[in-house]
Amino acid sequence: MAESDTDDAEAAEHADRTLVEELLDGKHRALARVISKIENRSPGYRDLVSALHAHTGGADVIGVTGSPGAGKSTLVDKLAKRYRDQGLTVGVIAIDPSSPFTGGSVLGDRIRMASNTADMDVFFRSMSARGHLGGISTATADAVTALDAFGKDRIIVETVGAGQNEIDIVKTADTVAVLVPPGSGDDVQMLKAGILEIADVFVVNKADMDGADRTVQELREMVHGRGDLAGGHHPGDGLDVALSDRTGESDDDGWEPPIVETVAKTGDGVEELLETLAGHSDWLDDSGRRQQQARTRYAEEIRTLLREDAAKLVAEEVERRGGLESFAEAVLARETDPYTVADDVIRPIEDCVERRE
Repeated sequence: MAESDTDDAEAAEHADRTLVEELLDGKHRALARVISKIENRSPGYRDLVSALHAHTGGADVIGVTGSPGAGKSTLVDKLAKRYRDQGLTVGVIAIDPSSPFTGGSVLGDRIRMASNTADMDVFFRSMSARGHLGGISTATADAVTALDAFGKDRIIVETVGAGQNEIDIVKTADTVAVLVPPGSGDDVQMLKAGILEIADVFVVNKADMDGADRTVQELREMVHGRGDLAGGHHPGDGLDVALSDRTGESDDDGWEPPIVETVAKTGDGVEELLETLAGHSDWLDDSGRRQQQARTRYAEEIRTLLREDAAKLVAEEVERRGGLESFAEAVLARETDPYTVADDVIRPIEDCVERRE
């Protein structure tokens, strides 16, 4: 490596160390810069997250999900305001759809936290879903790590609202609140397809509208029949384990999701929702479920990173051998087949692993 390259690398490393120190000292500008590096996957971001990890574990992470139009943003705004009234600091990550042109957040410049815009102890960040169906990417989990290390007491993750694909939130949040708008039979039916299992709390928002009572009743019936839906995922699946950890479906001390009615626009019911969220947090601690969830979350995060890193290694090996198109041409000409190509590409990686053993 040239001397100038070495100097640049040392300067970058020093800058990142300073950035971590400033974040841990409570400087919001450093927090914003760290999350930008995380979201953009800038050089050195992994070292930043690694350095921050030892300082995490103090925050409650709350996921807010549900169908589009359920009023998630307004409710998150009110939750943040009530937490601040209690003297707690808050971090909010709002996951927005990805732009097909830039990969960035389509709605990133909208004003969504009207009640807290002047409050420095509410840190709001809009992030792109980066094409993930569940609206959650690895960058989101890393941003939660940064907010936790910064010392935020409550971290709220608001997801895109993409139907049953929202289940990824269980891999990030301690408590998941699923919002359901009133009088929407289709939305309640949709819950049976996947979201039902992830809810720690159901919220019927806009409860002043017609149909709210019926929606509450339908949810009650579904919650009571929730056990019949358990195990609908493939055994051994990371999500299946995460859901088992959340519900305690095999234990007598399992958590049955309460149903809370709110009118986020006026703040009605928000206090009851806060108490319910606090109750679930206490249950996590008392039952030992928080540790189980954290263990599952870390295992899933490691699994995801290994997949990403292995995919990158394979992509580099494919390019070194002339690119995917050349392999496809060889298969088309019947000179080889896809299985042989895969074996040939992966063999150098296997050899390296075997030599280390």
